Amino acid sequence: MGQLSPRQLALLIAAIVAVLAGCLSALGTFGVVPNSEVWWPFAVGIFVFGVAYGAVSFGIEQFIHRRIKMLYRTVHDLKRNPKEIDHSSLKGDVLGQVNEEVRAWARERGDQIEELEEREKFRREFIGNLAHELKTPIHNIQGYILTLLEGGLEDDRVNRDFLQRAFTGVDRLNKLVEDLDMITNLESGVMDLRTAPLDLNELVQETKKGMEILAKERGVKLKNAVPHDIMVMADRKRLAQVFTNLFSNAVNYGKPGGTCTARAYAMGDQIVVELTDDGIGIGKEHVTRVFERFYRVGKSRSRNEGGSGLGLAIVKHIIEAHDQTIAVKSNEGEGTTFVFTLERAN
Repeated sequence: MGQLSPRQLALLIAAIVAVLAGCLSALGTFGVVPNSEVWWPFAVGIFVFGVAYGAVSFGIEQFIHRRIKMLYRTVHDLKRNPKEIDHSSLKGDVLGQVNEEVRAWARERGDQIEELEEREKFRREFIGNLAHELKTPIHNIQGYILTLLEGGLEDDRVNRDFLQRAFTGVDRLNKLVEDLDMITNLESGVMDLRTAPLDLNELVQETKKGMEILAKERGVKLKNAVPHDIMVMADRKRLAQVFTNLFSNAVNYGKPGGTCTARAYAMGDQIVVELTDDGIGIGKEHVTRVFERFYRVGKSRSRNEGGSGLGLAIVKHIIEAHDQTIAVKSNEGEGTTFVFTLERAN
C-alpha cells in the first residue's frame, strides 16, 4: 500500500469512525427500534462520516498542511526559484512531494558546498604559489641591491654583475605580471583574437628556430614534422606563443639527447596537432592538473628551471579562446604528448 495523501487519510479516518458509529448505533437500538426504521444506523454513520471527515480535514489543514506550505516556501526560497504554492490543496502525495523537495535541496546544497570547498582550496594554493613566485625574485633583487649599497657599488668586480642579476630578477617579475594579465584577459574575453589563414609548418619552423639556442644548451633536439600543405585559422601571435610554451616545456623537462617532435594531421574540418617529447613524463595523479596556474609536478620540476609557472595555463586558455580543445597524455619516465585541435582553413 502506497503512501496516502492527506485527503485520502481524512477519508479513511472518517470511514472508520462512521462504520464504528453505525455499528454502535445498530447495537444500541437492536430490539428497541422497529424493523421499519433500520435505516437509522446508516443515517448515523453517514452523519458521523461527514462530521469526522470535516474535522480531520480541518485538523490536517491547520496543523500539518500549513506547515508543509511553509516548508515549501523555505525550500523554494533557498533554491532561488520561488513558486506560487498558496493554492496548493490536499490533493496528491503532499508529504512525498515535500520529502523529494527536501532531498533535492539537500543534494543541491551539498554540491554547492563541495564546489565552494574546491574553490577555496584552489584559492589557497594559488595565493601560496603566487606568493612563492613573487618572493623568490624579490628576495634575490633585494640581496643584490643591499650588497651594492654596502660597498659593492664601488667594486668594479661585482657592481655590473650584481646589477645585471638584479635586472634579471626584475625581468622575471615583469614576465610574471604580463602572464597573469594575459590569463585574466583571456578568461574575461577582453583579448580579441585576430584569426587568419596561416601555414602551420611555417609557424612551427619559426618557433623552433627561436628555441634552438636554449634547446642546444639543454641537449634537446626539436623536430618539425608538420606537413607543408596544412593551413589553419588562428591568431598567429597567440598560436606562436602556444608552440613556444610547449617547446619550452619539453626543453626544460627533457633529457639530454632527447627530442621533441611536432606533428599535425587533418581530421574533418579540424587539424589535430601533437607535440611529443621523451622527457621525464608526468605521473597519472598530476595529468589532470598540469594546466592549472603555478601547478608543479613534483620536486623534479623545480622553480629554478625558469618560467613563471603559467605557461601551460596560458596555452590552454589560448586554445580554448580559439574554441578548440587541448589534452595531455603522459606516463612518468616515458615522455609527454600534448594534443590540441585547430580550425582547418579552406
